[in-house]
Order: sequence, then structure tokens, then C-alpha cells
Amino acid sequence: MTVSSKKKTKPQQKNQPKKNQKAMQKDKLKLQPKNMIFALDIGTRSIIGIAGIVENEKLRVIAMEKEEHTERSMVDGQIEDIEQVAKVAAIVKARLENKLRIKLKRVCVAAAGRALKTQSATYELEFNRPQRLDEEIISRLEAGAIGEAEAAFSDDPEVEAGRQFYLVGHTAVQYYMDGYPTSSLLEHKARRVQVDVIATFLPREVVDSLYSTMHKIDLEVASLTLEPIAAMNVVIPKNLRLLNLALVDIGAGTSDIAICKDGGVVGYTIVTIAGDEITETLMKKYLLDFNTAESVKIQLGTQQTVCFTDILGFEQTITQEDMADCIEESASILCREICEQIREVNGAPTSAVFLAGGGSKLSSIQAGIAKYMDMDAKRVAIAGNNFQTYAFSDTYELNDPEYATPLGIAISAGLNLLTDSFHVMLNGVRAKLFRNRTMTILDILMMNGFSYQDIIPQTGRKLMIQINGEQTVYHGTPGEPAKLMKNGKEARISDFVETGDRIDFTPATKGQHARRYLKDLLSEGLSQTVTVNGSIVSRDTLLKMGDMVLIETNQQPEAVVFDLVSVSGSKTNPDEIFEPSIDCDADYESEMNLAPIETDGAAHSIDFLLNHQPVSVPKKTDGSPYYLMDLLERSGLDLEHPTGDVVLRVNGESSSFLQDLKPGDSIEIYYKV
Repeated sequence: MTVSSKKKTKPQQKNQPKKNQKAMQKDKLKLQPKNMIFALDIGTRSIIGIAGIVENEKLRVIAMEKEEHTERSMVDGQIEDIEQVAKVAAIVKARLENKLRIKLKRVCVAAAGRALKTQSATYELEFNRPQRLDEEIISRLEAGAIGEAEAAFSDDPEVEAGRQFYLVGHTAVQYYMDGYPTSSLLEHKARRVQVDVIATFLPREVVDSLYSTMHKIDLEVASLTLEPIAAMNVVIPKNLRLLNLALVDIGAGTSDIAICKDGGVVGYTIVTIAGDEITETLMKKYLLDFNTAESVKIQLGTQQTVCFTDILGFEQTITQEDMADCIEESASILCREICEQIREVNGAPTSAVFLAGGGSKLSSIQAGIAKYMDMDAKRVAIAGNNFQTYAFSDTYELNDPEYATPLGIAISAGLNLLTDSFHVMLNGVRAKLFRNRTMTILDILMMNGFSYQDIIPQTGRKLMIQINGEQTVYHGTPGEPAKLMKNGKEARISDFVETGDRIDFTPATKGQHARRYLKDLLSEGLSQTVTVNGSIVSRDTLLKMGDMVLIETNQQPEAVVFDLVSVSGSKTNPDEIFEPSIDCDADYESEMNLAPIETDGAAHSIDFLLNHQPVSVPKKTDGSPYYLMDLLERSGLDLEHPTGDVVLRVNGESSSFLQDLKPGDSIEIYYKV
């Protein structure tokens, strides 16, 4: 017993200093420098981590690690098992920390294109005369297009089923001035401007799962973008995007596609088959488990023959030609699907195609794309040649197409190709950012769950009834406008956001619906017979839209006779008619020290001219001004069933929803035919 106890005690004594030493070494790790970029590409088959530092407008990659998933914790690029994915990510993180002797705290990640949905939309603004196009007008134009895209996207079956999506960004595909295409509107003059946009949406659970996984391994998400955008930024630099090109990132679960032309990215799409289909074909042909089949596929991408043992214990040897024959059908299906999606988004074949991702290494894929795109095989290239534009390394060979996404994530954040690497606080919480362009406050709000209904106050629903055959309208109360502050100062939704900005936003409110009880329509002191829709009801009945009220007065009130006493004190004959003299003394009012009486209505209302008709609205309780959007409900437009674009004018000038109004302003709100 004693000897056994000693044997157990000695290892503890020996190991204790080692544990303390490891703990001390861990404590000595330096914190991640501000200029260090740490990116994680969380793929279906593996997780790749890259650390680098920006030097001379390029990313110098100083460390790289890769770890395979041991379980099927990822499905088509989406996180299914947060715990398991976090374990693998923690391994990659720990290895990089040991290499660098640095404690990593900030990470850049990307959401898979598998869940990405896109919606195209067009919007137009027209003015009375040529107008200088500033940031505010361009913001209104793009906001209108985003609204159109959101409206169209709301018909998506998943949205109708209650699934919540984030608007994660939009790309302005093309601008037009007076019908002519242009790459920029800023500072030009035009009477009519138009924009075509592509809006992108992601399910909320995709974003939340990424944040949850990173939180489990004590990492703060510094940058969140989309995988196809990240890959595009490294594979096809901006100076090449004037050409009509396609990028196809063939991963394990999906094949992401991005298309550019005329200087910008014009579309994203996805094919829900990829490298796993090739692997599964090898499994069935040669009786292999998934991991062995995956290993055979990868090896045959770089060498002529591979030896392996099947599930029955027999050794087999196959060549690249054998595998090509085996996967011919599945590879053909993949290539055909990719080309069909490219044609659908682009409207025609592109001028060339770049292939990225692990699946692009199979030679049959390159040949198949050329075949189905009906183009020269030389126009289908493996990505990697352009990586040197933005990245270099003294240690690693970077021109591997498998590195397109991880390098793209790191380069996009490090070189500020994505402003999602900015740190912006929204209502005291770090905002979720996705964009690849300069962002406005409107962009931040839209990406973080707010909608246009939160920006524009809504007047309460009006009540229309008939009283003795005449149509009578009671208006609801106006809603309170949104309150928006940037760094403690009042701001506009079109204001640009810079890193470190603090945004405070209080959503607009909806006014109270108009309510009238039957008793509110009746006069005191009169005997009246009242019916609603032909029936006698209680005077406490709450009236509804379209009710027909009939009020009949049964008798007139008794006349009240006043003693009219003259200056001399004599009574006036009641039968005589009292008429004031037309030639009243002009100084009478001043001598009697009388002042004009201001009625309550005039003191508490503001008058406007709305669509050439006078309208009076109550002053707001907080003294804030009315905005053009406050009068939308009073314009007579059926906003729930629009028949065209809404034209907004104040005193003859084209205006925005957020323009504040002054008493007497002439306002026009109507649908453009």
C-alpha cells in the first residue's frame, strides 16, 4: 500500500512543475497585435487558419494551419454541430498560437454561400429640372432599390414560412443618368436617375452559429463577410473586373459562383453539388469509407497512382485514368450544373472562368467546364496566379486554389477591401457587418435587423364613416420619427460610417388608430334618434370602417332670451332685431383694451397645402417638426397596394422622406404613372 502510494505520488511531483511551466508559458503569450490579421475558413471538410501582417499594401502570410473535421459537423458549408466545429477550430487556433507565441483574440470569418439568396431590383428618381446628384440623392436611390428587392424577396417561400433573413448587403450593378448608363452619379446633373441592384440575404441562424462557434473558443469576430465575395477579392482583382468573368469555388458541399463585368460584381449564385458527390462515387465503385475515398481523390489530383485498402480488407491500386472513368458521370453533372447557373445569372457565357477550391484540382472538372461553356479550354483557368497581387509569404506556397477563400477572407479584411472589418457600435452593441464597400448608417441598420418601417414613422390608421350620407374621415395620430445619433450628434441615414463610430438609434413609432364612439358624434342637450347601419345600438358603440350613421334631431332646444340693456339702462324690445352699426368706432377695441382671441385650433395646429388642398395637422407634443413622410397617410395613396413609384415634392422641388416641413409648405405626394 505504501509503495503503491509513493509510486502515485512521485509522478504528481514531477508533473506539477511541468504544468506550472506550461501555464507560465501560456501567460507569457503576447496579445494579438492590432496589425495582425487572423482568418478562419470554416469549410465542410476542414478548417484552415491563416495569420498575416499587412506590409506595403500586401498581406505577408506568416503562419498557416489546417485541420480536418472528424465528424460530419458541417453540412454544405453550414455549421450543424457548434460544439464539434468549435473543437476543431480551437485546434487550429492553438497551433497558430504556439507557432506565433501570440494569444489570438480577433478573427475574420465568412458565411457560406450555401445559404445566400439574391434578389435583383431597379429603382428610378425623377426631378422637375436637372439636379446635382449628391450622396443624399444616391442614398435615396439605392434605398428605394433595396426596398424593391426586399418587397420582392418577401414572397420567398422561406420568408413566408417565418424564417428570418438578414439583408447583408447590396451591389449597385449599373447606374443610369437620363437613360444613359454610367459608372458613377456623384456630382453629375440629371433629371432622371436609375439604379439596378443585387441585394443579398442570409438566414439569421447562419450568422448566429458563426458568432456562437467563435465565442466558444474565446474569439471576437472582427470581420464577417460572404465566402464568394472573399474568394472574388483574391482571385479576380478589381482591375480585371471590367471583363466578364466567372469565379467558381468548388468546395466539398457546394460550388459558389460569382460573376463580374463592367467593373463590378453583378451576381452570386450556388450549385448544391460539389466535391462530395465525386467522393461518394469513389466510395460506391471501390467499396471505401468516406475518409479513404476522400484521401484517394486528393492524392489522385497530384500523383498518377494510389494504393488503398477497401472495407473488405483487399488492397487495390488505381490510376488517374481509372478515377476519371469512374467519376465521369458525376463530374459531368457537376460541370453542367455550374455552367447552367453561370448562363442564368450572366445571361450568356462569360469570357473566361476561374476555378478555385479543392474540387478544382481534378483535371476532368476543368475540361468539363470548357465543354459545357462551349469555350476554348485555355479560358478555364485554375485560380492562384493572381494571389500574388495581394499576398506573399517567405514560408508558404500560396498559389494553391484551395487557399482562395481563407486568403480572400484575410486579404479582404487586411487591405480594407471589406468595410465589415470596421468596429462600429449600434445601441451599445458591436454591429454585425458584411459589406464590401463604403457603408452608410442605413447599411448598418439594415444589416442588423432593422427595416424601413423602423425608420419612417407611420400615422395611425384612419377611420372613414358616413354620417347622414356624407363621407367623414377621422385621421389617426402621427407616429414619432426615428431618433438617430452618431457619436452623440444628430445624424442622417445617408451619413457615412467610419471605424469606431458609435450609432444610437431609436426606431420610429406608429401613431394611434383613429377611434370614435357613437356618443362622440352626438350633441349634448339634443334629443336625437341614431342608427348605425340601420340598427339602433348603444351610444358606447365603437364605430368601424365603413359604418353608416344616421342622426335625426327630434326637437330644437328652447330659445334663450337675453335682456339687452342699452347704455341708458332701458330694456330693448325683444321683438326688435339687434344689429350692430356698420360704422363702428375704429378705436373701440383698443379703448376697451381687447385683443384678438386666438382659437385653440390655431394655437395647436399647422397648416400645409397637400396636393393643392389645405390640410391642418396637430402640433407634435414634443415640439419636433413634421417630416414629409408624416403626411404619407394623408395623401390619399393606397400604400398597401402601390400602383407606381411615389413622387415627393416640397414647394416644387424633389424631396426625401426625411425632409422637415415648415408651415405653409406646398407638398405633392402622388404615384408616378
